Amino acid sequence: MHVSTALPPRDVPREAVRARWAVTSVFFLNGTIISSWIARVPSIQAGHHLGDGELGVILTSFGVAAIVAMQFVGTLVGRLGSAVVIRLMLLAAPLLLACAGLSRNAGELAASLLLLGASHGTIDVAMSAHAVAVERRLGRPVMNGCHGAWGLSAVLSSLVGAAATRAGVSPGTQFAVMAAVLLLAVVPATARLLPPSADRSAAPEASASGRATAGRRGGWSGPVLAYGALGAFLMVCEGAVSSWSGVFLHDERGATLAAASLGYTAYVACQSAGRLVGDGLTRRFPAVALFRASAAVAVVGLATAVLVPSRAAAVTGFGVLGLGVALPLPMLFSAAGHAGGEGPGAATFVSRFTTFTYSGVLLGPALVGWCAEVFTLGWTLAALIPLMALVALNARLVSAPGEHPRTG
Repeated sequence: MHVSTALPPRDVPREAVRARWAVTSVFFLNGTIISSWIARVPSIQAGHHLGDGELGVILTSFGVAAIVAMQFVGTLVGRLGSAVVIRLMLLAAPLLLACAGLSRNAGELAASLLLLGASHGTIDVAMSAHAVAVERRLGRPVMNGCHGAWGLSAVLSSLVGAAATRAGVSPGTQFAVMAAVLLLAVVPATARLLPPSADRSAAPEASASGRATAGRRGGWSGPVLAYGALGAFLMVCEGAVSSWSGVFLHDERGATLAAASLGYTAYVACQSAGRLVGDGLTRRFPAVALFRASAAVAVVGLATAVLVPSRAAAVTGFGVLGLGVALPLPMLFSAAGHAGGEGPGAATFVSRFTTFTYSGVLLGPALVGWCAEVFTLGWTLAALIPLMALVALNARLVSAPGEHPRTG
């Protein structure tokens, strides 16, 4: 593990511990912003009288803007440092969220979401790259805890959004208030991030190596493609659960509309719980074994959910699936970042990897819908079982180079 020479070695652990909690709070804030938007999408649609097709185009533009922005984050991090990029985008994102809520027509909404998508994509890559830098300084994994904080913020934001909807609070009012609160939180939350030198001025030989590694085909190297494929598979499954588990429970298992949401609730709750304890598990067990075991649990959960003809089994299965997929995705994020070397190379590799995961999120639900029209939803979800098994069989990809150094 390389340690920046900008600080005395004895100061590094304390700085890294502070940075660990700072980057975790960044994940929480980013999750709060995006999950707050997602929770109020139905209200936004009703307020603007948007058809499903119009809303679909606007929502897709958000994802496309995020993917496009991700391609430039490596360069930004190399010039400014990930901490500066995070801080700037976290100051912009709450304002853009408020603009989306206060938009007067579909054009203003689309413009706000394009910019919000770009800022979100930039933050997503920069904060993951920063988490990788913290892992290098700290000498142990932190990525699972960061993703756990994101999941926790998603649950809390959904509850706040539901409460605001029941109370008759408009999205514009809610987002404006949230923007004010979030802007006040950004500076203290990011004050303890690692300095820009953590990304820009690693040891010269490490920096040169990182630049050479990241420079191959603009970061589209073999390891990134392999990590990206597995990440896309995981996100296709996640998108299928988030968009179709309720429909499956209602149409295929006869659950009421109220009970149909329990599948996704169980999935998110178990996934968040798994990620909150994931860093400890990652320190204790070999990465390959843990990755393979987690993915195997996901296979069992998905098979239980879609093959056992019982509502209770379906809800339980989706929960077990959430527990199984909790660790593999953060482990792949970390592996991709470490494969990029120190400095901006890590951000470049993370940006390419995240492009795959976002593509999985965008395309997954649509592919499930199209296939369900032909093969039924149950059989379509069952077809994801071998996809998850393929993830388990490729656990070796998170071995040696991606192993985190252990500290005594």
